[in-house]
Amino acid sequence: VFRPSTEIIRSLGIALILWYGGGQVLQGKIEFGVLFAFINYIKQFFQPINDLTEKYNVLQSAMASSERIFALLDEESTIQDANNSINNHIFKGEIEFKDVWFAYEGEDWVLKAINFKVSPGESIAFVGATGAGKSSIIHLIGRFYDVQKGEILVDGVNIKNIPLKDLRKNIGILLQDVFMFAGTVKDNIVLSNGSFSQEEVEKVAKYVNAHQFIKRLKRQYDEQLVEKGHNLSTGQRQLLSFARALIYNPSVFIFDEATSNIDTETESLIQDAIEKIIKDKTTIAIAHRLSTIKNCDKIIVLHKGEIHECG
Repeated sequence: VFRPSTEIIRSLGIALILWYGGGQVLQGKIEFGVLFAFINYIKQFFQPINDLTEKYNVLQSAMASSERIFALLDEESTIQDANNSINNHIFKGEIEFKDVWFAYEGEDWVLKAINFKVSPGESIAFVGATGAGKSSIIHLIGRFYDVQKGEILVDGVNIKNIPLKDLRKNIGILLQDVFMFAGTVKDNIVLSNGSFSQEEVEKVAKYVNAHQFIKRLKRQYDEQLVEKGHNLSTGQRQLLSFARALIYNPSVFIFDEATSNIDTETESLIQDAIEKIIKDKTTIAIAHRLSTIKNCDKIIVLHKGEIHECG
């Protein structure tokens, strides 16, 4: 209402001047230039008021946005730690799905009666068509969702009885689309954790073949990255994500299409890094490329949410 009402008052003011001043000009009592000057003065008078009304509109939009932001911040997570959580659980890397049924909504089952076991240090690959339920398994291992039926065990303990912080700290997830934060290369590896030294950062970067391209950057580990890392190639961002995951030394590694959309030369560096990473680590891989899964101990084929083949 504020902005339109000032516009109406301004328009009425100009109309009155034109009506009264126009008559004065026709009668020859004032010159046309005087009338024009008054119209200009009215416009100049209302200009700062119009600016204020515009700022008021922006302020109202900001208030509405802030309400939504705070409502989201106040939203309680549906995934909570159990009252009988087992603290300081020492992870060995054994993962077992026991008759797991899962749906995002109601009983529209995405996974049906899933049973498999990954031993510590074993590598397992999931393959299948899009929508078969591969990524849903990853979401469940990290407990981003809870299962409706069955249970997921880590080292024989139900993941609902392990504190979320401990569980996720011991799982390194490497995704297809890597997010880089605005900051230095080092910041993107340690994720602002000041407990890691420069030597540790360089050691892990060399291990995953990221050190080679970092050394070619103008400021090396202090090179500033833009948000989403658009000043790096897809392969370089992927190698940095490997360093980011490995520096925290998790017990379980999960690869979700980690070598998609990458050129052959970079893929060879990534494959070499993967072979180093998965050594003595429990590894779960999701991929369509044979090169990613050919060295896995076991391959599971998913079809419409069910395990179709395993071997």
